[in-house]
Amino acid sequence: MITVTGATGALNGATVDHLLERVPADDVVVVVRDPARAQRFADRGVDVRQAGYDDPAAMRAAFAGADQLLLVSSNDPGADAVALHTAAVAAAVDAGVGRVLYTSHQGAADVSPFAPARVHRRTEQLLADSGLTWTSLRNGFYAHSLDWLAGPWRETGRVTVPVDGPVSWTARADAAEAAAVVLLADGRFDGPITLTAPAAPTFADVAALAAEVSGRPVELEVVGADAWLAGQLAAGRPEFVARFTLGMYEAAAAGLFAGTDPLLGELLGRDPRSVRDQLAGG
Repeated sequence: MITVTGATGALNGATVDHLLERVPADDVVVVVRDPARAQRFADRGVDVRQAGYDDPAAMRAAFAGADQLLLVSSNDPGADAVALHTAAVAAAVDAGVGRVLYTSHQGAADVSPFAPARVHRRTEQLLADSGLTWTSLRNGFYAHSLDWLAGPWRETGRVTVPVDGPVSWTARADAAEAAAVVLLADGRFDGPITLTAPAAPTFADVAALAAEVSGRPVELEVVGADAWLAGQLAAGRPEFVARFTLGMYEAAAAGLFAGTDPLLGELLGRDPRSVRDQLAGG
């Protein structure tokens, strides 16, 4: 039995779709907060169970019978994600789950300006200490994030950032498909595995690619952290959100998102989608 949390979200929902192309529906369980939003899976014969990471008893029941559990990371910026993940891992232990696969990040690190990177690394350590068999899917930074991180370059002709650095921009759809492949790989992957596109362009590279796909000049403007933050606050963005986002750029500048790995393409059996694909389709 393969059990998938967060299946109403874009990432794990797409993974379930890929699983259902490969295995019978009665081999799949989805665990969601709101079963009504998972009706499309129920209509296909998938067992839909209700639980949240803040309800340990419900999680234990929902995880029962799982040979593999795909555990999506919490995306609530106001929550204590490590505490939620701790509860989820404990529930998996109590439920006797065979293997946990966790949606981590390529930049997972004990020390990083990007807060989720620290959460992912601590969660990986929780899994390592749990006694469970586990796999961490260290996905590259999702390429659709460029739609806001690169700013309104189509209107302004500029990509404005506080600092520049390389990022292994990776299509979320590719990561979702690869997760399904890993789930069906008979336990071939243990511990952290890196799933990224093959290149890690800087924002200068992104600006050059944007110019190519648009057919008009696009410049890179690096304004510095203080000026960028002041501009975000002046535009009405909450300070917490602005500083959170600044941490991403600073981690990129420190090279923490520069790592790439050919494994994603090998799992997919094709070239992963590129930054050019994202910019052309945006």
